[in-house]
Amino acid sequence: MGNCSCGLKPSIYRISANAKSESPNDSTPKDRNDERKLPTNPEEVEYLRRSSATNPLIVFTYDELKTVTSNFRQDNMLGGGGFGSVYKGFISDDKNQELDPIPVAVKVHDGDNSYQGHREWLAEVIFLGQLSHPNLVKLIGYCCEDEYRVLVYEYMARGSVENNLFSRVLLPLPWSVRMKIAYGAAKGLAFLHEAEKPVIYRDFKTSNILLDKDYNAKLSDFGLAKDGPVGDKSHVSTRIMGTYGYAAPEYIMTGHLTPRSDVYSYGVVLLELLTGRKSLEKSRPPREQNLTDWALPMLKEKKKLLNLVDPRLEGDYPVKAFQKGAMLAYHCLNRNPKARPLMRDIVDSLEPLQVPCDTTAEKTDATVIVKNPKPVSGEDAHKS
Repeated sequence: MGNCSCGLKPSIYRISANAKSESPNDSTPKDRNDERKLPTNPEEVEYLRRSSATNPLIVFTYDELKTVTSNFRQDNMLGGGGFGSVYKGFISDDKNQELDPIPVAVKVHDGDNSYQGHREWLAEVIFLGQLSHPNLVKLIGYCCEDEYRVLVYEYMARGSVENNLFSRVLLPLPWSVRMKIAYGAAKGLAFLHEAEKPVIYRDFKTSNILLDKDYNAKLSDFGLAKDGPVGDKSHVSTRIMGTYGYAAPEYIMTGHLTPRSDVYSYGVVLLELLTGRKSLEKSRPPREQNLTDWALPMLKEKKKLLNLVDPRLEGDYPVKAFQKGAMLAYHCLNRNPKARPLMRDIVDSLEPLQVPCDTTAEKTDATVIVKNPKPVSGEDAHKS
């Protein structure tokens, strides 16, 4: 099925994605020149991808993806967003028909084929064609045919952290699982920041962290990823994009992007894992709607740290470990980016907080709470 594209030696060229800008009218001549340079037909896309690829990808036809997803049946839909829809499908190994079909997630971008939509799609093809790590979602292949822009990923059985953490029908995530997620996601970001050509993820949030059946966290959706500064440069300048509530304040004010911008976003996600609250919740009282604004005063006082604990944990957590996690979030959220820790240091800080979670993982397999008679599984929230 499809043509397997073998990876060649990476080249210097890499693409940066500028999609879903918060300033859509801010189109500079440079942006328009970039638009003319972007490959838009299958041959150009594959030529560019091969020039920088290290991972083999399968080039699917759109008809093949119809077969994979049973013609994009609605009951195969895993989720959706501004990019389009995600479907569950199955692919077979042509070389060994005796193997069971492999489940995959098929992300179909909106059909308007806009410049920004195409650029976001292309950024994922390029970045995930080069990068490989246990805490990054694996890109299996893609489709670039006529107006269709599709990505095929490994299937992540439990969907996004967002849906697992904030769901009203799934049982609350136990402490051990939350720390496992925090640790895995931190390792994914650390890998990006320390790559031979550093990458700034730029859109780190709970909906972009996916979980496999064992709650291993993997970063997905590289549409907004950006090449990091190299040499003596301290930052890269770009239009402001990402998700409000997670973006670092200095990035919002100046457009200057650094790896420490990701660290701030990581601090917000870690705070969400600790408190069980979303980064922004309009349904809460005005002073509690912004998570960081609500939490920072308590993070500054050790005696008040336990006021932050997610009540759904029902006291089942190690106090000292919670305090360490809370203080780590506090340092990540420092308004001075240079005072924030490096991701490698965050990984080191989280390692001692890891505890076995086999029994707790079994506990969370009971997905449905009795109060809601309609079953909802983790795959309902699969987003990339």
